[in-house]
Amino acid sequence: MSSKKNSQVLSALSDAMADAVEEAAAGTVLINARRRFPASGIAYAPNLVLTASHVVEREEDIPVGLPNGDQVKAALVGRDPGSDIAVIRTESALPAVVEPAGAGARIGQLVLALGRPSEEGIQASLGIVSAINGPVHTRRGGVLEGHIRTDAIPYPGFSGGPLIDGSGQVLGMNTSGLTRGASIAIPVKLGLKVAEALVKHGSVRRGYLGVRSQPVEIPLNQQDGLDREQAIGLLLVGVETSSPAQEAGLMVGDILTGFAGEPIAEPEDLLTGLAGEVVGKQVALEILRAGQKQVLKVTIGERK
Repeated sequence: MSSKKNSQVLSALSDAMADAVEEAAAGTVLINARRRFPASGIAYAPNLVLTASHVVEREEDIPVGLPNGDQVKAALVGRDPGSDIAVIRTESALPAVVEPAGAGARIGQLVLALGRPSEEGIQASLGIVSAINGPVHTRRGGVLEGHIRTDAIPYPGFSGGPLIDGSGQVLGMNTSGLTRGASIAIPVKLGLKVAEALVKHGSVRRGYLGVRSQPVEIPLNQQDGLDREQAIGLLLVGVETSSPAQEAGLMVGDILTGFAGEPIAEPEDLLTGLAGEVVGKQVALEILRAGQKQVLKVTIGERK
């Protein structure tokens, strides 16, 4: 490729990235809710802002800086310190909201971490997605179902701001509050699910089943008894006393293959199921016991 064509490609990429920043900047706000420097937030609904829990040190009269320089007041709706997610509600409607990406992040994808940590305007840091991990125990005592790791520089005040793709759609929320010395983002789908629970309840209720498990290959002659193609399940290696699992009749040696109609092949699949609005609800568990499929009903408890 000639140097001229190289220059044209780089120029087109540069313009596309600048356009993406401009697109997402309209829904990226300044959050001034702590004694130190401000942080950032993502306007995801007309008067709701997603941000990092660790940057919100007060619950009322929170100044929110808008892209046009105006300021509105907001109050805390709820927070989940374990996942470092908080939602605040503004007193008046926000001028723009972000657009979540339709697809999740991919390893190797070019991304931009955005922040609005001062009244000087939007800031951006370019990087690539280096890993997509989860679930992981956070240093704030929670379990994060997944996170996006990038090599974008997490400048001060970027926490709570969006991680965007090349079209300006939001892939996740930046945070420095869960790991030290690393730039990570909470996937937008997970962030919005937590936000929905915070708006409804003010906190996140996480389901509790009471099992220890590990992935196991399902023997071929037993796969035929399932309603779908599935080669991996979760072998139960422990069932806690007086837990919902024990009360439902689950036993060590059972292979868990389904939860509420969804296949279960990895521990994160089970964590995802328990993170939904399932506390106190009866859920169907599909298991293999002695090679035979069974369906047990369990009432999900709440993790304390």
